Amino acid sequence: MKHLRLWQLGLLVAIFVVWYLLTTPGLLPNFMFDNDRQAAFFFGQPLKVFGRVWDWFFVHADIYEHLWVTLVETVLAFFIGTVLGLACGLWLALSPLAAAITDPYIKALNSMPRVILAPIFAVWFGLGIASKVALGVTLVFFIVFFNVYQGVKEVSPVVLANARMLGASRKQLLRHVYLPSATSWVFSSLHTSVGLAFVGAVVGEYLGSSRGVGYLILQAEGSFDIDTVMAGILVLTVFALALDAAVGRIEKRLMRWQPVAGETEKI
Repeated sequence: MKHLRLWQLGLLVAIFVVWYLLTTPGLLPNFMFDNDRQAAFFFGQPLKVFGRVWDWFFVHADIYEHLWVTLVETVLAFFIGTVLGLACGLWLALSPLAAAITDPYIKALNSMPRVILAPIFAVWFGLGIASKVALGVTLVFFIVFFNVYQGVKEVSPVVLANARMLGASRKQLLRHVYLPSATSWVFSSLHTSVGLAFVGAVVGEYLGSSRGVGYLILQAEGSFDIDTVMAGILVLTVFALALDAAVGRIEKRLMRWQPVAGETEKI
């Protein structure tokens, strides 16, 4: 669509303009609150929020350490959760007996709201990076696991029969048939996985930490500093979009062998 970016940017500007008008005393009549200043107290003021972000990045420059901690937690949780999900998904997909035995336990663990594990991980691993990584791993693992498991199960029987007819061993089947099928499903879930790893890191910081952007938001919330809270949310949002864009670039490079939808239709 032509000028799509302009429309997206225009919508963003409109949102901030409405925010500014509703939270600046005296500009518009407010029917939701008793006085003009209550709206600013509950929703913050965009100019003060941007000023706080400016201070973090350019004046005091004290947010980089917190961003780095959150990034390390996210990347570690994403990597470890992906590797574990890939290994377990392959193992259970290729071992029907083991899959049947562990099926109720996997379903039980997947149905558990894993965010409640954050306090337990804090007790086990402390308030450092390890507890946040552990929480992120529990969120990423099941996304990758179920995608890999389904991907291996949906390998074409014709492809398997042809490979066996050509004399492929179990190891060769794993390397040349099962793994490519599983990894394509993993790449299809990359965006969801990295998003959950990021959620795990931030939630862990919010519930108990001494560093990270979630920690900054928690400290501001404790003092009812809504402008700093909104600034932290804004930073996290931009940070998450940057991570998603990076994952998108990696996905395009690693999945170049797949035909584009439009090209497939032409063929």
